[in-house]
Amino acid sequence: MTLIIKPVETSRERSQFLQLPWDIQGADPHWMPPLRKNQEELVGFKQHPFYEQAEAQAFLALRGGRAVGRVLAIVNPVHNQYHKENRGFFGFFESTDDPEVAQGLLAQVRDWLAAKGITAIRGPVNPSLNYECGLLIDGFDTPPMFMMTHNPPYYARLIEGAGFAKVEDMYAFTGHISMLEQLDKKLAFIVEECQRRFDIKLRRLDRRNFNREVRLFLNIYNQSLQGTWGFTPLSEGEIEHMSESLKHLIVPEMTTVAEIDGRPVGAQFGLLDYNPRIKAIDGRLFPLGFIRLLWNKRAIKRVRLISTNVIPEYQKWGLGLVIAARLVPEARAWGIEEAEFSWVLESNKLSYGTLKRGGAKITKTYRLYDSVP
Repeated sequence: MTLIIKPVETSRERSQFLQLPWDIQGADPHWMPPLRKNQEELVGFKQHPFYEQAEAQAFLALRGGRAVGRVLAIVNPVHNQYHKENRGFFGFFESTDDPEVAQGLLAQVRDWLAAKGITAIRGPVNPSLNYECGLLIDGFDTPPMFMMTHNPPYYARLIEGAGFAKVEDMYAFTGHISMLEQLDKKLAFIVEECQRRFDIKLRRLDRRNFNREVRLFLNIYNQSLQGTWGFTPLSEGEIEHMSESLKHLIVPEMTTVAEIDGRPVGAQFGLLDYNPRIKAIDGRLFPLGFIRLLWNKRAIKRVRLISTNVIPEYQKWGLGLVIAARLVPEARAWGIEEAEFSWVLESNKLSYGTLKRGGAKITKTYRLYDSVP
């Protein structure tokens, strides 16, 4: 049957676009469904603050009326202003194992972006590096942690066959709670010296001022990542939206705020691995999925440590290690058995080296691609 690739225009086509991950990956026991409402927002079918400045176009590949592939073409002016580039992006890529489908979809992305004067393309980002991003290229034998991607192994072959090449890899490091007993003595010394030098005050996120505290973390996140490869700051609208979304998911025990002379200078938070529960509710929060998702959080024994952030003037002093160390007794008291540190850019030599020395193992590798000129 003839392959048709077209812009998503109707409500039926939007439904086909959103349903496609279930059709293609649903039989994979390690695949985790996305939260359906969240996906509608992130692809721009419903209001999301990312699209207050960004622009996107969804494309669908059809054979005989049946969806066999999808992709989102994205223009992110904030990235281009911040990095002084003229770059477009692609995301939310799904395809049957058919090069014609993948090449056709990514050709549509190229054409749509070229009409806007953009020829450099990067992806997959869903819809930016501040959200889910990267293509899984190694570590297919275990499920992803919360808010990490998963895809069939053949996706890399399809994307590379459509004219894209690696630009940066990202790693997920996993550590068992038992590895803390053998923590490198040099790392322990750095923690002690940093605490002595700066008289750091460490605390949990304050539940009484939850929204303010989540905003505090996201503001530190924006400050700390200046100069990091590919980073684009979150807008005020995105910070507000993310704060609202995370306040039900964050548990204070898995957070740390570091203060020096009363000033917040660093923060870390971990998110419990809600993925098995999201799979049980098939991504549907309503009518009862929200309750099932959040009920008895203490039964969850895996955590994803998303980000340890320190403002620039205190980076490279070991403050990140001090912040992470505060979580150790909390994790033990909770009963956490396993933690994933994700994701870590290959170009982030400091974090990469620290995790390696601490005994964490790379369990998954994700890749970002740039278009080949």
